[in-house]
Amino acid sequence: DVQLVESGGGTVQAGGSLRLSCAVSGFTFDGSAIGWYRQAPGKEREGVAYFSSRDSTTYYADSLKDRFTMSRDTAKNTLYLQMNNLVPEDTAVYYCAVSPNPVGSGRYYLYYNMDYWGKGTQVTVSS
Repeated sequence: DVQLVESGGGTVQAGGSLRLSCAVSGFTFDGSAIGWYRQAPGKEREGVAYFSSRDSTTYYADSLKDRFTMSRDTAKNTLYLQMNNLVPEDTAVYYCAVSPNPVGSGRYYLYYNMDYWGKGTQVTVSS
């Protein structure tokens, strides 16, 4: 079974940093599309960043690419999201997701959902 477990969320002051982790099992990174989404209170879920195996590229939401960095450790089967210079608008539940057999490429999964999801981790940024 595909499983994704996020960790690393918490409360941080504006200007601070957090690193989220996502431990994955039940699939291999090779060939998969894997990434991070978030959902703020009262808002729709949005794509944050994802890695496309089709073109070996990490795609970011334009508004976040200067502050957020996604990375993978294939040996540890773990996905990371480094978030710097956080602002209150970054407050959201952050989800890790994967599509082991992706149907899209390019920026596709920034706008469309993946197949499997973790339960999410809460990030709260105080002003």
